[in-house]
Amino acid sequence: MKRMLPFASILLVMGMIFLVSCTIQQDPTNPVGKSQDLSTIKSTCTAPEWDPNTSYKKGDVVSYNEHEWQAKKNSQGIEPGSSPAYWTDLGPCGGVEPPPPPPSDPQRLQILGAWHAGNDYCTWGSVRNMTDFANENDWMLTGNNGSPAVNLVVLSFVNPLKLLNQTTDDITLNGIPRGMTQDVVNYFKNAGIRVMLSIGGITYTDDWNTALATDPVTFAQNAAAVAQAMGVGIEIDYEEAQNPNLTGLATFVNTYRSIIAYDATGNNHAARLTIDLAAGDRWLIGICQYATENWLTIDNPVLDYANAMVPARQPSASDAIANWQEHIDGKPQYAPPIPPLAPRKFTGAFYLVDRRAIPECTNFSASLQLETADYVQTVEPNSNLQGATAGAGNGMLGYMFWASGAPSTRKVSTFPPNTCEDGLGGAMGYFDIPFPMETLDFSGDRTR
Repeated sequence: MKRMLPFASILLVMGMIFLVSCTIQQDPTNPVGKSQDLSTIKSTCTAPEWDPNTSYKKGDVVSYNEHEWQAKKNSQGIEPGSSPAYWTDLGPCGGVEPPPPPPSDPQRLQILGAWHAGNDYCTWGSVRNMTDFANENDWMLTGNNGSPAVNLVVLSFVNPLKLLNQTTDDITLNGIPRGMTQDVVNYFKNAGIRVMLSIGGITYTDDWNTALATDPVTFAQNAAAVAQAMGVGIEIDYEEAQNPNLTGLATFVNTYRSIIAYDATGNNHAARLTIDLAAGDRWLIGICQYATENWLTIDNPVLDYANAMVPARQPSASDAIANWQEHIDGKPQYAPPIPPLAPRKFTGAFYLVDRRAIPECTNFSASLQLETADYVQTVEPNSNLQGATAGAGNGMLGYMFWASGAPSTRKVSTFPPNTCEDGLGGAMGYFDIPFPMETLDFSGDRTR
């Protein structure tokens, strides 16, 4: 026999259900109840709806699937939410805080190189016996399990004033150090390693000043002629911190480019023209400002890329990252301001040797290149990177190391038994550095 509830009890139960129902719909932690129409959310979206046929630039905001999204790089037809490399979820249009964005995908580095000081502390003053040279440098060709331990070698240094005057003396032949022969260049190039000549270095700063003040046009013409004859690129290492001759430097760069145009493919090795900047933005300020603003943009490049050089001594990982971040953020407070530099337009540098063997040469697992790997592979461009520099991807271009060979009387060399296959060779394999060097990709996705 079924029991019947008294009428008053029924009313009480119905009232409790009604109150609970209202509490669910009005709960401030759930402002959009299940029964609410999604049009309420959509009506709060203020950004235009994403259109697959529209080209979006870095920083653009769109609405899609009741969320707002901000473009991380230039794209067209890439659906928001389909690739964290292209879109950042700003959250539902209803205003609920979005979850933390996922970490950026590690990007494949494209350069792992070493400046080469020769066997006489950057003089390269005598023609090398190639058998001896090969014995000293074989690790660079075979240090990555039989493959090269680097994909770039920069022979350092050419005296700028001697190059201008095409000097011939006991250590120089037609403006080039006698030891920088075609045989040396071909030793590396035949193994698939790209070669460049570095003009300058801090020892030759005064000679840079004199060459630029005397005849920057002929200076550039001579540099271009050497690059074409030897099949090498040219690195500008002009370390004038006080009053750099930017007008003369611009004439040098423009003249070089009038002879050998920028080559995005990288196939013409003589077209590779780069510049050295300080470790961060607080030294070589004038050169850094001018080069970043005028020559190192993504969409209108003049120089291929820059190297952030080593500081006075080997930095910690955190100090190195802080220096590199200065380039990425720029210095808007300076007059004139230094604009942000796209991370893919520069390499970071470490010392390869010291007074004794160091992990960067001998032990990759304990090295600074491994300790900074996450940052170097994922760092994002500054949000103020706009205009001709917009469209940059994540991650820096790679690493450079000072230096192979015998860079100083106070440091060990990289000649046997002090070779660096366990440091640089290990890095080459770990980062899967392309070999030979590929076309440099400054804006697309190069996820490993």
